[in-house]
Amino acid sequence: MSIQNKGDEVNKDFKSKFLSDAEVAKEQLDSVSPSMCLAKWKQVSLHLTTGMTNSCYHPPLHEIDVKPLEFHPSALHNTAQKKLARKQMLEGQRPEECSYCWTMEDNGKLSDRHYRSGEPWAAESFKEIVDAPWDQDVTPSYVEVNFNHNCNLRCSYCSPQYSTAWEKEANELGPWPTTVPHNDPKYFQGRRKPIPFREHNPYLTAFWEWWPTLYPELKHFRMTGGEPLMDKNTYKVFDHVLANPKPDLHLNVTSNFSVEEKLWQKYKDYVKRICDGENVEHFMQYVSVDTFGKPAEYIRDGLDFDLLWDRVNQFLHEIPGRSSITFIITMSNLNVSTVGHLLAGIHGLRQLYSNTYQRVWFDTPLLRTPEWMRMDLLPESYRDEMERLGDWMVTWREREEKRFKGFKDYEIKRWDRDIAWMESGEKHDDKYVSRQKADFYKFFNEHDERRGTDFLKTFPEMEEWWRDCERHAKKG
Repeated sequence: MSIQNKGDEVNKDFKSKFLSDAEVAKEQLDSVSPSMCLAKWKQVSLHLTTGMTNSCYHPPLHEIDVKPLEFHPSALHNTAQKKLARKQMLEGQRPEECSYCWTMEDNGKLSDRHYRSGEPWAAESFKEIVDAPWDQDVTPSYVEVNFNHNCNLRCSYCSPQYSTAWEKEANELGPWPTTVPHNDPKYFQGRRKPIPFREHNPYLTAFWEWWPTLYPELKHFRMTGGEPLMDKNTYKVFDHVLANPKPDLHLNVTSNFSVEEKLWQKYKDYVKRICDGENVEHFMQYVSVDTFGKPAEYIRDGLDFDLLWDRVNQFLHEIPGRSSITFIITMSNLNVSTVGHLLAGIHGLRQLYSNTYQRVWFDTPLLRTPEWMRMDLLPESYRDEMERLGDWMVTWREREEKRFKGFKDYEIKRWDRDIAWMESGEKHDDKYVSRQKADFYKFFNEHDERRGTDFLKTFPEMEEWWRDCERHAKKG
Protein backbone atom coordinates (compact mmCIF):
# COMPACT_ATOMS: atom_id res chain seq x y z
CA MET A 1 0.00 0.00 0.00
CA SER A 2 1.36 3.43 -0.91
CA ILE A 3 1.56 6.29 1.57
CA GLN A 4 0.20 9.78 1.10
CA ASN A 5 3.50 11.64 1.20
CA LYS A 6 3.28 12.41 4.93
CA GLY A 7 6.00 12.57 7.53
CA ASP A 8 9.01 14.22 5.93
CA GLU A 9 9.94 15.01 9.51
CA VAL A 10 12.91 17.33 9.16
CA ASN A 11 11.47 19.21 6.23
CA LYS A 12 8.20 19.83 8.06
CA ASP A 13 5.29 21.18 5.98
CA PHE A 14 7.52 21.38 2.91
CA LYS A 15 5.93 19.46 0.06
CA SER A 16 4.25 17.18 2.59
CA LYS A 17 0.61 16.18 2.00
CA PHE A 18 1.01 17.96 -1.35
CA LEU A 19 -1.82 16.32 -3.25
CA SER A 20 -4.33 16.30 -0.40
CA ASP A 21 -3.56 19.97 0.29
CA ALA A 22 -4.39 20.75 -3.34
CA GLU A 23 -7.72 18.96 -3.04
CA VAL A 24 -8.54 20.86 0.16
CA ALA A 25 -7.51 24.09 -1.55
CA LYS A 26 -9.90 23.41 -4.43
CA GLU A 27 -12.85 23.18 -2.04
CA GLN A 28 -11.73 26.33 -0.23
CA LEU A 29 -11.22 28.31 -3.43
CA ASP A 30 -14.55 27.16 -4.84
CA SER A 31 -16.29 28.58 -1.77
CA VAL A 32 -15.24 32.03 -3.06
CA SER A 33 -15.30 31.51 -6.82
CA PRO A 34 -14.35 28.88 -9.43
CA SER A 35 -11.41 31.01 -10.59
CA MET A 36 -9.88 32.09 -7.27
CA CYS A 37 -6.10 31.66 -6.88
CA LEU A 38 -4.15 32.76 -3.82
CA ALA A 39 -0.91 32.92 -5.81
CA LYS A 40 -2.19 36.07 -7.51
CA TRP A 41 -1.90 37.76 -4.12
CA LYS A 42 0.88 35.94 -2.27
CA GLN A 43 3.37 34.94 -4.99
CA VAL A 44 5.47 37.08 -7.30
CA SER A 45 8.19 36.58 -9.90
CA LEU A 46 10.30 39.69 -10.40
CA HIS A 47 12.53 40.17 -13.45
CA LEU A 48 14.47 43.20 -12.31
CA THR A 49 16.69 43.26 -15.41
CA THR A 50 13.75 44.33 -17.57
CA GLY A 51 11.22 45.64 -15.03
CA MET A 52 8.75 42.84 -15.68
CA THR A 53 6.64 40.68 -13.38
CA ASN A 54 4.02 37.97 -13.14
CA SER A 55 2.37 36.16 -10.27
CA CYS A 56 3.67 32.67 -11.03
CA TYR A 57 5.63 31.51 -14.08
CA HIS A 58 2.56 30.66 -16.20
CA PRO A 59 1.08 34.08 -17.07
CA PRO A 60 2.97 36.25 -19.56
CA LEU A 61 5.22 38.85 -18.01
CA HIS A 62 3.91 42.40 -17.84
CA GLU A 63 5.60 45.74 -17.24
CA ILE A 64 6.09 47.27 -13.82
CA ASP A 65 5.24 50.98 -13.82
CA VAL A 66 8.41 52.68 -12.63
CA LYS A 67 6.69 55.86 -11.39
CA PRO A 68 5.13 54.53 -8.16
CA LEU A 69 8.34 52.75 -7.13
CA GLU A 70 10.00 55.86 -5.72
CA PHE A 71 7.38 56.11 -2.98
CA HIS A 72 5.90 52.59 -2.92
CA PRO A 73 8.50 49.90 -3.71
CA SER A 74 5.84 47.22 -3.12
CA ALA A 75 4.45 48.32 -6.51
CA LEU A 76 7.01 45.84 -7.87
CA HIS A 77 4.34 43.27 -6.96
CA ASN A 78 1.07 45.17 -6.63
CA THR A 79 0.70 46.30 -10.23
CA ALA A 80 -2.53 47.56 -11.76
CA GLN A 81 -2.74 44.49 -14.00
CA LYS A 82 -2.45 42.07 -11.07
CA LYS A 83 -5.06 43.96 -9.06
CA LEU A 84 -7.51 43.75 -11.96
CA ALA A 85 -6.88 40.00 -12.23
CA ARG A 86 -7.52 39.65 -8.49
CA LYS A 87 -10.84 41.44 -8.88
CA GLN A 88 -11.80 39.13 -11.76
CA MET A 89 -10.97 36.08 -9.69
CA LEU A 90 -13.06 37.24 -6.73
CA GLU A 91 -15.98 37.75 -9.14
CA GLY A 92 -15.63 34.29 -10.70
CA GLN A 93 -14.12 35.42 -13.99
CA ARG A 94 -11.13 33.71 -15.59
CA PRO A 95 -8.24 36.11 -16.28
CA GLU A 96 -7.01 35.34 -19.78
CA GLU A 97 -3.38 35.41 -18.62
CA CYS A 98 -3.99 32.28 -16.53
CA SER A 99 -4.97 30.11 -19.50
CA TYR A 100 -2.47 27.39 -18.56
CA CYS A 101 -4.46 26.45 -15.46
CA TRP A 102 -7.83 26.76 -17.20
CA THR A 103 -6.64 24.29 -19.86
CA MET A 104 -5.57 21.78 -17.20
CA GLU A 105 -8.85 22.11 -15.34
CA ASP A 106 -10.95 21.83 -18.49
CA ASN A 107 -9.18 18.51 -19.05
CA GLY A 108 -10.31 17.35 -15.61
CA LYS A 109 -6.96 17.81 -13.86
CA LEU A 110 -5.95 19.70 -10.76
CA SER A 111 -3.97 22.74 -11.88
CA ASP A 112 -1.15 24.73 -10.33
CA ARG A 113 -3.85 27.11 -9.08
CA HIS A 114 -4.86 24.37 -6.64
CA TYR A 115 -1.34 23.18 -5.86
CA ARG A 116 -0.04 26.68 -5.15
CA SER A 117 -3.07 27.77 -3.14
CA GLY A 118 -2.81 24.62 -1.03
CA GLU A 119 0.71 25.26 0.17
CA PRO A 120 1.04 26.75 3.69
CA TRP A 121 2.61 30.05 2.55
CA ALA A 122 -0.58 30.82 0.60
CA ALA A 123 -3.31 28.92 2.47
CA GLU A 124 -2.67 30.66 5.78
CA SER A 125 -3.67 34.01 4.22
CA PHE A 126 -6.98 32.83 2.76
CA LYS A 127 -9.35 34.64 5.12
CA GLU A 128 -7.24 37.80 5.19
CA ILE A 129 -7.31 37.99 1.38
CA VAL A 130 -11.00 37.24 0.99
CA ASP A 131 -12.02 39.81 3.62
CA ALA A 132 -9.83 42.62 2.22
CA PRO A 133 -10.68 45.05 -0.63
CA TRP A 134 -9.60 43.69 -4.01
CA ASP A 135 -7.29 46.65 -4.64
CA GLN A 136 -5.44 46.50 -1.34
CA ASP A 137 -1.65 46.18 -1.52
CA VAL A 138 -0.39 42.79 -0.35
CA THR A 139 3.03 41.68 0.87
CA PRO A 140 3.88 38.38 -0.85
CA SER A 141 5.17 35.42 1.11
CA TYR A 142 6.63 33.58 -1.92
CA VAL A 143 9.05 35.67 -3.98
CA GLU A 144 11.18 34.68 -6.97
CA VAL A 145 13.64 37.26 -8.20
CA ASN A 146 15.95 37.54 -11.19
CA PHE A 147 18.53 40.16 -10.22
CA ASN A 148 20.42 40.11 -13.52
CA HIS A 149 20.77 38.08 -16.69
CA ASN A 150 24.45 37.18 -16.42
CA CYS A 151 24.72 33.51 -17.49
CA ASN A 152 27.33 31.21 -19.01
CA LEU A 153 24.88 28.87 -20.83
CA ARG A 154 22.84 29.17 -24.04
CA CYS A 155 19.90 26.88 -23.37
CA SER A 156 17.88 26.10 -26.48
CA TYR A 157 14.63 27.51 -25.07
CA CYS A 158 16.19 30.60 -23.48
CA SER A 159 16.80 34.11 -24.84
CA PRO A 160 19.03 37.19 -24.57
CA GLN A 161 16.75 38.51 -21.82
CA TYR A 162 17.94 35.78 -19.45
CA SER A 163 21.46 34.98 -20.64
CA THR A 164 24.41 37.19 -21.49
CA ALA A 165 25.88 34.26 -23.44
CA TRP A 166 22.73 34.18 -25.61
CA GLU A 167 22.85 37.97 -25.94
CA LYS A 168 26.47 37.93 -27.12
CA GLU A 169 25.78 35.21 -29.70
CA ALA A 170 22.64 36.91 -31.03
CA ASN A 171 24.44 40.25 -31.39
CA GLU A 172 27.31 38.59 -33.28
CA LEU A 173 25.37 36.16 -35.52
CA GLY A 174 21.91 37.72 -35.74
CA PRO A 175 18.47 36.12 -35.51
CA TRP A 176 17.73 32.45 -36.08
CA PRO A 177 16.08 31.56 -39.42
CA THR A 178 12.66 30.44 -38.16
CA THR A 179 9.38 31.59 -39.72
CA VAL A 180 9.44 34.62 -37.44
CA PRO A 181 13.18 35.33 -36.93
CA HIS A 182 13.95 34.01 -33.46
CA ASN A 183 15.87 35.96 -30.81
CA ASP A 184 16.38 38.87 -33.19
CA PRO A 185 18.56 41.50 -31.46
CA LYS A 186 16.24 44.16 -32.87
CA TYR A 187 13.43 42.73 -30.74
CA PHE A 188 15.34 43.14 -27.49
CA GLN A 189 15.29 46.91 -27.39
CA GLY A 190 13.47 49.38 -25.16
CA ARG A 191 11.69 47.62 -22.29
CA ARG A 192 12.77 44.23 -23.63
CA LYS A 193 16.47 45.07 -23.39
CA PRO A 194 18.04 43.88 -20.14
CA ILE A 195 19.59 46.67 -18.06
CA PRO A 196 23.35 45.98 -17.85
CA PHE A 197 24.35 45.23 -14.27
CA ARG A 198 26.83 48.13 -14.21
CA GLU A 199 24.08 50.67 -15.04
CA HIS A 200 21.51 52.18 -12.68
CA ASN A 201 18.47 49.95 -12.38
CA PRO A 202 15.43 51.58 -10.73
CA TYR A 203 13.76 48.18 -10.23
CA LEU A 204 16.79 46.79 -8.39
CA THR A 205 16.97 49.97 -6.29
CA ALA A 206 13.28 49.62 -5.40
CA PHE A 207 13.78 45.98 -4.46
CA TRP A 208 16.48 46.75 -1.90
CA GLU A 209 14.35 49.59 -0.52
CA TRP A 210 11.47 47.12 -0.14
CA TRP A 211 13.66 44.37 1.30
CA PRO A 212 13.52 45.42 5.02
CA THR A 213 9.70 45.32 4.86
CA LEU A 214 9.54 42.23 2.66
CA TYR A 215 12.04 40.00 4.46
CA PRO A 216 10.10 39.53 7.74
CA GLU A 217 7.01 38.36 5.79
CA LEU A 218 8.81 35.87 3.57
CA LYS A 219 8.20 32.13 3.75
CA HIS A 220 9.90 31.26 0.45
CA PHE A 221 12.54 33.34 -1.29
CA ARG A 222 14.01 32.04 -4.51
CA MET A 223 16.79 33.52 -6.62
CA THR A 224 16.87 32.69 -10.32
CA GLY A 225 18.66 34.17 -13.30
CA GLY A 226 20.66 34.31 -15.35
CA GLU A 227 22.93 32.29 -13.14
CA PRO A 228 22.63 33.36 -9.47
CA LEU A 229 26.01 31.94 -8.50
CA MET A 230 27.54 34.61 -10.77
CA ASP A 231 25.55 37.46 -9.19
CA LYS A 232 26.72 39.61 -6.26
CA ASN A 233 23.12 40.15 -5.12
CA THR A 234 22.90 36.44 -4.24
CA TYR A 235 25.68 36.83 -1.70
CA LYS A 236 24.16 40.08 -0.44
CA VAL A 237 21.02 38.09 0.42
CA PHE A 238 23.13 35.37 2.05
CA ASP A 239 24.95 37.94 4.19
CA HIS A 240 21.61 39.41 5.30
CA VAL A 241 20.27 35.98 6.26
CA LEU A 242 23.41 35.14 8.24
CA ALA A 243 23.13 38.48 10.07
CA ASN A 244 19.35 38.18 10.52
CA PRO A 245 18.42 34.49 10.92
CA LYS A 246 14.84 33.61 9.96
CA PRO A 247 14.00 30.08 11.17
CA ASP A 248 10.73 29.93 9.20
CA LEU A 249 12.30 30.82 5.84
CA HIS A 250 12.72 28.46 2.90
CA LEU A 251 15.66 29.93 1.01
CA ASN A 252 15.94 28.69 -2.57
CA VAL A 253 18.42 29.16 -5.41
CA THR A 254 18.22 27.94 -9.01
CA SER A 255 21.53 27.10 -10.69
CA ASN A 256 23.03 25.29 -13.66
CA PHE A 257 25.85 24.03 -11.37
CA SER A 258 28.34 24.74 -14.17
CA VAL A 259 30.24 27.80 -12.94
CA GLU A 260 34.01 27.94 -12.48
CA GLU A 261 35.44 26.02 -9.52
CA LYS A 262 36.45 29.07 -7.43
CA LEU A 263 32.91 30.45 -7.57
CA TRP A 264 31.43 27.04 -6.79
CA GLN A 265 33.56 26.72 -3.66
CA LYS A 266 32.55 30.22 -2.52
CA TYR A 267 28.88 29.43 -3.01
CA LYS A 268 29.09 26.04 -1.30
CA ASP A 269 30.82 27.60 1.71
CA TYR A 270 28.02 30.15 2.09
CA VAL A 271 25.34 27.47 1.92
CA LYS A 272 27.16 25.33 4.49
CA ARG A 273 27.21 28.26 6.94
CA ILE A 274 23.54 29.00 6.36
CA CYS A 275 22.54 25.38 6.92
CA ASP A 276 24.83 24.73 9.91
CA GLY A 277 22.75 26.84 12.31
CA GLU A 278 19.10 27.85 12.61
CA ASN A 279 19.48 30.60 10.03
CA VAL A 280 16.66 29.24 7.86
CA GLU A 281 14.13 26.45 8.08
CA HIS A 282 15.34 24.88 4.85
CA PHE A 283 17.65 25.54 1.93
CA MET A 284 16.33 24.22 -1.35
CA GLN A 285 18.82 23.99 -4.18
CA TYR A 286 17.08 23.93 -7.56
CA VAL A 287 19.18 22.41 -10.35
CA SER A 288 18.09 23.05 -13.92
CA VAL A 289 18.65 20.00 -16.11
CA ASP A 290 16.24 18.29 -18.48
CA THR A 291 17.69 14.87 -19.14
CA PHE A 292 20.92 12.88 -18.72
CA GLY A 293 24.37 13.08 -20.30
CA LYS A 294 25.00 14.35 -23.82
CA PRO A 295 21.32 15.09 -24.62
CA ALA A 296 21.24 17.36 -21.55
CA GLU A 297 24.33 19.18 -22.82
CA TYR A 298 22.72 19.61 -26.24
CA ILE A 299 19.54 21.15 -24.81
CA ARG A 300 21.50 23.43 -22.46
CA ASP A 301 24.51 24.47 -24.52
CA GLY A 302 27.60 25.03 -22.39
CA LEU A 303 26.54 22.57 -19.70
CA ASP A 304 29.07 20.02 -18.43
CA PHE A 305 26.77 17.23 -17.27
CA ASP A 306 29.43 15.17 -15.50
CA LEU A 307 30.49 18.26 -13.55
CA LEU A 308 26.87 19.00 -12.66
CA TRP A 309 26.25 15.45 -11.43
CA ASP A 310 29.45 15.50 -9.37
CA ARG A 311 28.39 18.78 -7.73
CA VAL A 312 24.93 17.41 -6.98
CA ASN A 313 26.62 14.63 -5.02
CA GLN A 314 29.00 17.10 -3.35
CA PHE A 315 26.08 19.23 -2.23
CA LEU A 316 24.07 16.33 -0.83
CA HIS A 317 27.09 14.77 0.89
CA GLU A 318 28.73 17.90 2.33
CA ILE A 319 25.58 19.80 3.37
CA PRO A 320 23.56 17.04 5.05
CA GLY A 321 21.18 19.11 7.19
CA ARG A 322 18.39 21.59 6.38
CA SER A 323 19.00 21.13 2.67
CA SER A 324 17.54 19.39 -0.37
CA ILE A 325 17.91 19.40 -4.13
CA THR A 326 15.06 19.77 -6.60
CA PHE A 327 15.72 19.00 -10.25
CA ILE A 328 13.80 21.31 -12.57
CA ILE A 329 13.10 19.15 -15.60
CA THR A 330 11.56 21.34 -18.29
CA MET A 331 9.43 19.00 -20.37
CA SER A 332 9.81 19.59 -24.11
CA ASN A 333 9.81 17.50 -27.26
CA LEU A 334 13.59 17.23 -26.94
CA ASN A 335 13.83 15.35 -23.65
CA VAL A 336 10.93 12.86 -23.83
CA SER A 337 13.03 10.12 -25.42
CA THR A 338 15.84 10.24 -22.83
CA VAL A 339 14.36 11.71 -19.62
CA GLY A 340 13.93 8.22 -18.17
CA HIS A 341 17.70 8.07 -17.58
CA LEU A 342 17.45 11.19 -15.40
CA LEU A 343 14.50 9.78 -13.46
CA ALA A 344 16.55 6.64 -12.81
CA GLY A 345 19.41 8.83 -11.60
CA ILE A 346 17.08 10.68 -9.24
CA HIS A 347 15.78 7.36 -7.92
CA GLY A 348 19.37 6.30 -7.27
CA LEU A 349 20.18 9.52 -5.42
CA ARG A 350 17.19 8.93 -3.15
CA GLN A 351 18.60 5.55 -2.16
CA LEU A 352 21.88 7.23 -1.16
CA TYR A 353 20.82 10.46 0.50
CA SER A 354 17.14 10.37 1.53
CA ASN A 355 17.10 8.65 4.90
CA THR A 356 15.40 10.70 7.64
CA TYR A 357 13.68 13.08 5.20
CA GLN A 358 13.33 13.57 1.46
CA ARG A 359 16.42 15.29 0.13
CA VAL A 360 16.00 14.71 -3.62
CA TRP A 361 12.97 16.19 -5.36
CA PHE A 362 12.04 16.93 -8.95
CA ASP A 363 9.42 18.87 -10.86
CA THR A 364 8.37 18.59 -14.50
CA PRO A 365 7.09 21.99 -15.70
CA LEU A 366 5.81 22.12 -19.26
CA LEU A 367 7.60 24.19 -21.88
CA ARG A 368 5.19 26.37 -23.88
CA THR A 369 7.61 28.62 -25.77
CA PRO A 370 9.32 28.49 -28.17
CA GLU A 371 6.34 26.68 -29.63
CA TRP A 372 8.38 24.36 -31.86
CA MET A 373 9.73 22.69 -28.71
CA ARG A 374 6.32 21.88 -27.22
CA MET A 375 5.92 18.21 -26.38
CA ASP A 376 2.29 18.20 -27.55
CA LEU A 377 3.59 18.30 -31.14
CA LEU A 378 5.11 14.84 -30.88
CA PRO A 379 3.48 11.76 -32.43
CA GLU A 380 1.65 9.20 -30.29
CA SER A 381 4.66 6.90 -29.96
CA TYR A 382 6.33 9.47 -27.68
CA ARG A 383 3.23 9.57 -25.51
CA ASP A 384 3.56 5.80 -25.20
CA GLU A 385 7.10 6.33 -23.88
CA MET A 386 5.79 8.82 -21.30
CA GLU A 387 3.14 6.32 -20.21
CA ARG A 388 5.76 3.59 -19.92
CA LEU A 389 7.84 5.85 -17.66
CA GLY A 390 4.74 6.65 -15.64
CA ASP A 391 4.11 2.92 -15.11
CA TRP A 392 7.74 2.51 -14.04
CA MET A 393 7.31 5.32 -11.47
CA VAL A 394 4.21 3.57 -10.11
CA THR A 395 6.25 0.38 -9.71
CA TRP A 396 8.72 2.33 -7.56
CA ARG A 397 6.08 4.33 -5.70
CA GLU A 398 7.06 5.34 -2.16
CA ARG A 399 5.88 2.81 0.43
CA GLU A 400 5.68 2.77 4.20
CA GLU A 401 8.47 0.24 4.54
CA LYS A 402 10.79 2.32 2.29
CA ARG A 403 10.21 5.92 3.23
CA PHE A 404 11.70 8.62 1.01
CA LYS A 405 13.10 6.13 -1.53
CA GLY A 406 10.38 5.92 -4.18
CA PHE A 407 8.20 8.29 -6.18
CA LYS A 408 5.55 10.41 -4.47
CA ASP A 409 1.90 10.12 -5.44
CA TYR A 410 1.82 13.77 -6.45
CA GLU A 411 4.91 13.32 -8.66
CA ILE A 412 3.07 10.56 -10.52
CA LYS A 413 -0.01 12.79 -10.78
CA ARG A 414 2.06 15.57 -12.27
CA TRP A 415 3.51 13.11 -14.76
CA ASP A 416 -0.05 12.21 -15.74
CA ARG A 417 -0.70 15.93 -16.19
CA ASP A 418 2.18 16.12 -18.66
CA ILE A 419 0.75 13.19 -20.61
CA ALA A 420 -2.64 14.95 -20.68
CA TRP A 421 -0.86 17.98 -22.13
CA MET A 422 0.57 15.83 -24.91
CA GLU A 423 -2.90 14.49 -25.68
CA SER A 424 -4.21 18.04 -26.03
CA GLY A 425 -1.95 18.43 -29.06
CA GLU A 426 -4.47 16.46 -31.08
CA LYS A 427 -6.53 19.68 -31.19
CA HIS A 428 -3.86 21.53 -33.21
CA ASP A 429 -4.75 22.12 -36.85
CA ASP A 430 -2.47 20.76 -39.58
CA LYS A 431 -1.21 24.19 -40.64
CA TYR A 432 -0.04 25.01 -37.12
CA VAL A 433 1.71 21.67 -36.68
CA SER A 434 3.42 21.97 -40.07
CA ARG A 435 4.76 25.42 -39.22
CA GLN A 436 6.09 24.31 -35.84
CA LYS A 437 7.76 21.21 -37.29
CA ALA A 438 9.41 23.37 -39.95
CA ASP A 439 10.67 25.77 -37.31
CA PHE A 440 11.93 22.89 -35.16
CA TYR A 441 14.14 21.77 -38.06
CA LYS A 442 15.21 25.32 -38.97
CA PHE A 443 16.18 26.12 -35.40
CA PHE A 444 18.09 22.98 -34.57
CA ASN A 445 19.74 22.77 -37.99
CA GLU A 446 21.04 26.28 -37.28
CA HIS A 447 21.93 25.14 -33.75
CA ASP A 448 24.22 22.49 -35.23
CA GLU A 449 25.75 25.04 -37.62
CA ARG A 450 26.42 27.71 -34.99
CA ARG A 451 27.39 25.57 -32.04
CA GLY A 452 29.13 22.60 -33.65
CA THR A 453 26.54 20.11 -32.40
CA ASP A 454 24.94 17.14 -34.19
CA PHE A 455 21.24 16.51 -33.61
CA LEU A 456 21.06 13.00 -35.08
CA LYS A 457 24.23 11.88 -33.34
CA THR A 458 22.81 13.08 -30.01
CA PHE A 459 19.24 11.89 -30.55
CA PRO A 460 19.47 8.95 -32.99
CA GLU A 461 16.12 7.61 -31.74
CA MET A 462 14.45 10.79 -33.06
CA GLU A 463 15.54 10.38 -36.69
CA GLU A 464 12.01 9.77 -38.00
CA TRP A 465 10.78 12.95 -36.28
CA TRP A 466 13.79 14.90 -37.56
CA ARG A 467 13.23 13.80 -41.17
CA ASP A 468 9.54 14.66 -40.92
CA CYS A 469 10.39 18.15 -39.63
CA GLU A 470 12.96 18.51 -42.42
CA ARG A 471 10.28 17.72 -45.04
CA HIS A 472 7.99 20.39 -43.61
CA ALA A 473 10.85 22.93 -43.61
CA LYS A 474 11.78 22.24 -47.24
CA LYS A 475 8.26 22.30 -48.61
CA GLY A 476 7.52 25.64 -46.92
